[in-house]
Amino acid sequence: MPFTFTPLHIPDVILIEPRVFPDARGFFLESYKYSDFVAHGIPETFVQDNHSRSIRGVLRGLHYQNPPGAQGKLVRAVRGAIFDVAVDIRPDSATFGQWVGEMLSDENHHMLYIPPGFAHGFLTLSDVADVSYKATAEYAPELDSGIIWNDPTIAIQWPVQTPILSPKDAALPRLLEADNRFG
Repeated sequence: MPFTFTPLHIPDVILIEPRVFPDARGFFLESYKYSDFVAHGIPETFVQDNHSRSIRGVLRGLHYQNPPGAQGKLVRAVRGAIFDVAVDIRPDSATFGQWVGEMLSDENHHMLYIPPGFAHGFLTLSDVADVSYKATAEYAPELDSGIIWNDPTIAIQWPVQTPILSPKDAALPRLLEADNRFG
């Protein structure tokens, strides 16, 4: 099996470790295989790929799309390192308002599956990071929403005190004031 699938303490969020085949030329790995993902409870069909580049200290998020265009995401750092975070924003969930975070890098090759109903964000830990992620729904600006990165009710333990934010991300509301149509 080319992947190890590990549910995190919010079991809907899954850490995925691909099998890496290194040799003198570099390495090879499978970054996605539909049949293996479906067999491990990730039945999503991905319809859009995104790629971002960020410098050290940039925090992107916490972003999500409301229904009917809610997005599941498969996130990986193809260059550099990030601290990747998912926050459960499903009001009827036992883990509502809780978060999980994992370090994803071009060295560990780990990926994070974040299902619909979660806000997503990441902090760049390396000088530069290229992040690639698959999404289960196309971007729909009218459904775009988010939560401020430092909401004290969520209390994410980011490894930075003053990140670099976009004006949009700096103005996001707290979880309980956000446009959340998952309930």
